[in-house]
Amino acid sequence: MKLPVPLLSIAAFVLVWIFTAWLAASPATLPTPWAVARLALAELASGELLFHLAATLARTVAAFVIAMVVGASIGLWLGTDRRANAWGDPWLIGLLNLPALVTIVLCYIWIGLSEVAAIAAVAINKIPLVATQMREGARALDPALRDMARVFGMPPATRLRHVVLPQLAPHIAASGRTGIALIWKIVLVVEFLGRSNGVGFMIHQYFQLFDVARVLVYAISFVIVMLVVEVLALQPWERRATRWRRP
Repeated sequence: MKLPVPLLSIAAFVLVWIFTAWLAASPATLPTPWAVARLALAELASGELLFHLAATLARTVAAFVIAMVVGASIGLWLGTDRRANAWGDPWLIGLLNLPALVTIVLCYIWIGLSEVAAIAAVAINKIPLVATQMREGARALDPALRDMARVFGMPPATRLRHVVLPQLAPHIAASGRTGIALIWKIVLVVEFLGRSNGVGFMIHQYFQLFDVARVLVYAISFVIVMLVVEVLALQPWERRATRWRRP
C-alpha cells in the first residue's frame, strides 16, 4: 500500500532526528525519538501533559477568536472607508512593527500577571495582521455586486452575510491559517514569561533544569495538537472558502 506523502515526510523527519541524535551521541543534548516518546507517555499517564496542553489551547483559542473578530471588523471598515483608512493606516503600520515581546511585557505591567493580560497581549499582536489582510480583501470587493444588493434593497445584515462575507471568505481563511500558527507561538512566550501553567511554562521550567527531553515532549506535543487542528479544521475550512475558485 502506498503511504500518503505527509506520512512519508514525517517519517523522513524522524529518520533525520535519529541520525542527528546518533551523531550527537549525547542523550542529554539530543535524546532519541523513542526516549522522548517514553517520557511523553509518562507525562500523559500522570495527567500533567494534558493539563498543560489544555491550558495553552484555551489561551490560543480565546486570543484567536478575539483577534479574528476585531481584526476582521477593523479591516472591513478601513477597506471600505478611505477617510478611516487614512487615519488608521499609521496605527496598523506601527502595531505591525511592534515586537511581540514589548506588547507582552507592557500588558503584564499595565494589567498584571493575569489571564486577561496574557490573552490581550496575544490578541493585540495578531489583530493588525488580520486587519491588514481583511482590508485588502475589502478593497477587492466587487462593486457590481454591492450595487446589485442596494438596488434590491437588501438590509445591511443580509448584504453582509450573502454578498460581502462570501467574497471575503478566502481572505478570512488565509488570516485564520496564518493567525493560528502565529498565535500559539506567542502564547508560549506569554506563558514562558508570566504564567504558572501551560506548555510555555513547562518549557521554561525544564529549560532551567537543562532537561532537553522534556522540553521536546511539551514542544512536540503541542505541535502535534496544532497539526491535528490544521488537518481537521483549518484545511477543510480553507477548501470550503475557496471552492468557488476551482473549475
